[in-house]
Amino acid sequence: MTDIITGIVAHVDAGKTTLSEALLYRAGTVRELGRVDKGDAFLDSDDLEKQRGITIFSHQAQLKYQDLNLTLLDTPGHVDFASQTEQVLSVLDYAILVVSATDGVQGYTRTLWRLLARYNVPTVIFVNKMDAVGADRDAILSQLQAELSDGCVAFDAPKMTSVSTELPEGTDEEIALHDDQLLDSFLETGELADDSVRDLIQQRAIFPCYFGAALKLDGVDNFLAGLAKWTRETPVTEAFGARVFKISHDEKGERLTWLRMLGGSLKPKAVILDDQKVNQLRTYNGTKYTVQPEVTSGICVIPALTDTYPGQGLGNVDDALAPAMQPVLTYTLDPKAHDIHDCLAALQQLADEDPQLHVAWSSQLQELRVQLMGTVQLEILQQLLADRFQLDVGFDAGSILYRETITEAVEGVGHFEPLRHYAEVHLLMQPAPRGSGLTFAADCSLEVLGRNWQHQVLTNLRAKEQLGVLTGSPITDMKITLVGGRASIVHSVGGDFREATWRAVRQGLMTLRERGGCQLLEPWYQFRLVVAQEQVGRAMTDIQRMNGTFETPETDATTGLTTLTGTAPVATMQGYSQTVNAYTHGKGQLECLVAGYQPAHDAEAVVADQGYDPVGDVPNTPDSVFCAHGAGYPVRWDRLPEMAHYPYVFTAAELAAMN
Repeated sequence: MTDIITGIVAHVDAGKTTLSEALLYRAGTVRELGRVDKGDAFLDSDDLEKQRGITIFSHQAQLKYQDLNLTLLDTPGHVDFASQTEQVLSVLDYAILVVSATDGVQGYTRTLWRLLARYNVPTVIFVNKMDAVGADRDAILSQLQAELSDGCVAFDAPKMTSVSTELPEGTDEEIALHDDQLLDSFLETGELADDSVRDLIQQRAIFPCYFGAALKLDGVDNFLAGLAKWTRETPVTEAFGARVFKISHDEKGERLTWLRMLGGSLKPKAVILDDQKVNQLRTYNGTKYTVQPEVTSGICVIPALTDTYPGQGLGNVDDALAPAMQPVLTYTLDPKAHDIHDCLAALQQLADEDPQLHVAWSSQLQELRVQLMGTVQLEILQQLLADRFQLDVGFDAGSILYRETITEAVEGVGHFEPLRHYAEVHLLMQPAPRGSGLTFAADCSLEVLGRNWQHQVLTNLRAKEQLGVLTGSPITDMKITLVGGRASIVHSVGGDFREATWRAVRQGLMTLRERGGCQLLEPWYQFRLVVAQEQVGRAMTDIQRMNGTFETPETDATTGLTTLTGTAPVATMQGYSQTVNAYTHGKGQLECLVAGYQPAHDAEAVVADQGYDPVGDVPNTPDSVFCAHGAGYPVRWDRLPEMAHYPYVFTAAELAAMN
């Protein structure tokens, strides 16, 4: 048997869950074909999913077809739950991308395609709803090749009446064109080995495309046969290795850790996290599970572990990439009649399942905040709190989640020396490419700071969300390198370096703030707006008023509709869909996807409005502590150049040369 783990992804309403149901039905896993609109889909088992008719959580099912043992992970299709989908990608052998024949490649389809490339996941495409009026096989294939990859190749022939895995005539040469060595061999022999095709699929040079209508089971058998023929197992290592991709809680509240085995084996009583033992091993099929005496491959679930998180590597496996899909809105909870600490406990459990919620409690403001992707996720969050925790709460209107970065290099210094404690840290802070997040490194001699202290510094940089000094928003797109410092043989402990490290970051930021080297970032939308030709002028004026930009409008000669694509700040474009509906009388279409962070269009106004005091933010102070006459005393951040014990590593000229 060939064991494959595949995830099924799609833009919302492309028919992703419908295809999953069809695959399970045709493979004999389920006896009746479930439907999303009837609320009896095998994989949409949660009550909320049945009510909404959309997938909110990732679910697992098993199916067998010929020699293929397939683990199928169904993922959310709505962009608000993109973080749930991204969690799954790092554990897949292959992905199934579902594209609607009537809608074609949509905005979120492109986002998913970029994520699949980021995680290097080989992908098979199923074009669904081919039974719809106007569905054009050649047109959709051309669009896939133009907008996703020229490696999108049809692996089934039009109007097939029987199951076949033979490639359509002329496809061999089309595939061979994507590899020079393979093309030479094909031109010599006229043959293309199946393993060569599998290689190209696994290398993401070729993306097999199948066409059908999942609801009517058209093309599903052919698709299954194609999966069985053209996929192969991922080799595993002898040593134990696994990656966590999901945390959930069952109906009894028990915490479940879902992981993909990538090497070795697991048995009950095995120690995998510090002193935590595996108390039980489960494999799930829908909501039902089987207890296993040993697991050597595939996906398993361990109950009752406490320190696991999505993306975590276990054994000889590294952690997955930091999530690319980040929330852009922040909401403050209104507890109504409930105790705020009960609300905090509930949200912390939900954040355990989805760390992107970034639940934050401000004891100073007595406020509880969460970070979200959009209003649909907010509605689901409120319903989850009501259903699972009996908490009827509200949220404010929400605000933009800003971020901060730097535009030039600086050396930040932190010193922490109360009585009988000592640590000094010097950090080189440099701008990094947009979207890269925070990266940490060390370039410091062990003779200056021992290995243990250097490890303490790097660990502490990761242990806390570092905040900027303009609005107190999270810092991003910056490389921080440990370049120097000092420890005491007698008095230094790990906590001293934690304090010195965090103060060094803030001291560097305050230094840049004085020079105008700090920058406020805001999320921007990539939008696609379709309106009638006579409404284009209004649309262009609106976009300019919202500080957006757009490319040259394109008009479809057949429909007379004009498409505008471009970018605009989330802050100004949020809620614009209602305006579009009003002036187009419901006929206009606006599609918005978060395209990342760019410099804020109104930075000065935002900074002034928020009135953040970086020195008064005591938990994130930029000031240091020195010791004299047997007592510690505070020293303002701007006096560090004259007070630091370890000499500054870089001159102003050297820092300027780095920019």
